[in-house]
Amino acid sequence: MAERTEISVKEAIKIAKKKNLKPAEVIDTDIIQFTKGNNPRLEEISWEEFERKIKEKNLSIIEYKGYMKIRE
Repeated sequence: MAERTEISVKEAIKIAKKKNLKPAEVIDTDIIQFTKGNNPRLEEISWEEFERKIKEKNLSIIEYKGYMKIRE
């Protein structure tokens, strides 16, 4: 059975790029997530900004069965 695994920001970026995902922030919030684009509620941010926000907010990235989730 697959386990939920905390992964580094660098590993998450590597996985996201392979899956053609981009970092984004939900407009008018501080919530960040991965996106494939074309969502009017999301504003794409740079990978540098994504990494900075993860560290500033002390968030973790969990990988499970090929999916990634950003958590507090």
